[in-house]
Amino acid sequence: LNKEESAFRSGSITPDGLIDEDFEKELGPSQVQQDEQEQGEFSDVSRYGIVEIAGDDVYGRKVIIFSACRLPSSKVLDHKRLLAYIKYTLDQYVENDYTVIYFHYGLNSRNKPKLTWLLHTYMEFDRKYKKNLKALYLVHPTNFIRILWTLFKPVLSVKFGQKVMYVNYLHELKEHLHFNQLVVPQPVLDIQRQSGETIPPIVVHTVEYLRKYALDTEGIFRRSASASVIKDVQNKINAGDTVNYAEYDNKHIPAVILKKFLRELPEPILTYDLAEPITRLYGK
Repeated sequence: LNKEESAFRSGSITPDGLIDEDFEKELGPSQVQQDEQEQGEFSDVSRYGIVEIAGDDVYGRKVIIFSACRLPSSKVLDHKRLLAYIKYTLDQYVENDYTVIYFHYGLNSRNKPKLTWLLHTYMEFDRKYKKNLKALYLVHPTNFIRILWTLFKPVLSVKFGQKVMYVNYLHELKEHLHFNQLVVPQPVLDIQRQSGETIPPIVVHTVEYLRKYALDTEGIFRRSASASVIKDVQNKINAGDTVNYAEYDNKHIPAVILKKFLRELPEPILTYDLAEPITRLYGK
């Protein structure tokens, strides 16, 4: 019997079509009520805002944000409950492609989970969670992240590693995400402003190398380089590795990397707003 038939036979729906006041009890809780009940079960964790949903990225994939700065003291938060809540949140979206953003700033000795918990968490996320994860952005990574990567590398799958991208500056996210939809914690915004750095370190490193070793190289910004080598260098940059251009013995490689960076900016250096005034000035 379906719920309506059950309700009729129990007397909630009378033969003349009248409905008793308690018919909702017979039909059972609605989906919204069930979601509210489940959410309420994790109110001890959800109230911190550690995990949030931020619309879709530019590819139409759901964006899930994890903010380390919102982790309370480990003495207050039950990390087993945190893991359960993370899985509960992901379970609502993993059937389709999705993206995760991890804001690392704010993780400290007071709120940092144990390494055993981190390893256990990774093992808990089986193929169901990893299959449709298309990108994991690690924002403002520190040496702690790179040490973790080295420690866990033996147990991390190659496919999973290819989905991880290091992001040193918030503006780098604009290429892949609708930035106005992001729920960026205020401490993360503050530290970005305080740093005063607007040029990515790899760009500074590349320009310094070119200035020091390549200014006299003929066709430095005209000639290209091996596509496979350029891809290899880009992969190292995206993984947060140090790039030693001297190892490649080809001064055109850093020049190509710089050109690709400038071409792929979401907005030109001189900005669209200044394009017309600059064009008029140049025309004069």
